Amino acid sequence: MVGEPDIFRWPANPTELPKAAFHREDVFRLELERIFRGPEWHPLAHLAELPKPGDFKTFRLGDAPVLAIRGDDDRVRVVFNSCTHRGTQLQTCSRGHAEEFECPYHRWLFNNRGELLAAPGSDRFPAAFRKADYHLRELRTAEFHGLIFATCSDDAPELATYLGETAPLFEQVLGDGRLVLLGYQKVTFSSNWKEYNDNEGYHAPLLHRAFRLLRWQGGKGIQCATEYGHVGLQAELQSAANSDFLNDRSLVEFRGANGAPPKSIVIALFPLASVIKHLDVINVRYVIPHSVDETEVHYAYFCHQDDDPAMMRHRLRQSSNLLGPSGFISLEDGAVFNRLHQGSLTPGRVRYQKGVAAMAPPPCIVDQNDESANPIKWEHYRQVMGFERDQR
Repeated sequence: MVGEPDIFRWPANPTELPKAAFHREDVFRLELERIFRGPEWHPLAHLAELPKPGDFKTFRLGDAPVLAIRGDDDRVRVVFNSCTHRGTQLQTCSRGHAEEFECPYHRWLFNNRGELLAAPGSDRFPAAFRKADYHLRELRTAEFHGLIFATCSDDAPELATYLGETAPLFEQVLGDGRLVLLGYQKVTFSSNWKEYNDNEGYHAPLLHRAFRLLRWQGGKGIQCATEYGHVGLQAELQSAANSDFLNDRSLVEFRGANGAPPKSIVIALFPLASVIKHLDVINVRYVIPHSVDETEVHYAYFCHQDDDPAMMRHRLRQSSNLLGPSGFISLEDGAVFNRLHQGSLTPGRVRYQKGVAAMAPPPCIVDQNDESANPIKWEHYRQVMGFERDQR
């Protein structure tokens, strides 16, 4: 435990948590160690973002810069974006293509498999120096429906075990993984990463005006909460019969195959990132926790490789207009995240209410508009962080 453990004993009531969790710098530093460098899996890229050998993507795992690279052997690796000599960051471009990565400081050269090729002046290195000992440090990785996960820990369970009951939902969103990247929107919210991740179905028909205008809040749905803190939400969407206020009604048109009813699927992964399908939008949200006060979100949008040009254009237009940071479904979220963060500076505790009387241990099913999945996520967080629960 860091800091003042007497202040940070977790409340005995499982539906409560201390507001201080969102603001304490010592807690954030411990999160980087125990969660982001701990035994959790983090989605960092999709194969569609690295379509050709030599393609790369930079990201941050917590505070650590990483590189996802499709090597010339067609294998995708995730390595720390740090020269194995003096630790210099190798690549600063967000995405690109490279046969080799050269450190700007001392010109150590690595191939796109992460292997050290050359080190100038090595004739003056100690006799024990071997290039094979200085390859880029590779993280443990796994791929699921095209999504590349990485973990810093050998103690993380197998990915399928970790994903648990949310695993079947990935196929409904990502299909067989054969996707094409349409593009990104990137935004920084003035909030703590846990406030961003503490979203639920309760707020959707109440906060988001588009849900009321389009009468989407009436559909049936469920949430599944897992032992590792993930939540999978499935909700039916009623036809938007009153969408005449839109100049282009195709923005809420569902063109899914086989006459299936429109649905919304949200896989909210612990600690961060979401995989979402809403109408025809295929969206992965990658998240970077910069500080206790700042969280960066990358909205990545995809289509299927088999989509014809009309369907590709439909998904592209629907994506940012519906679910982007200024989309008319999710526009209000950013303002609320900031107001949550400001409000949590006041003393006291957060208290979840809706549906919590019927809470069950995970894995469990709860109603789509309840808050009862949130305390389950927080219990996993508490255990990973090692915070003791107050017994009073």
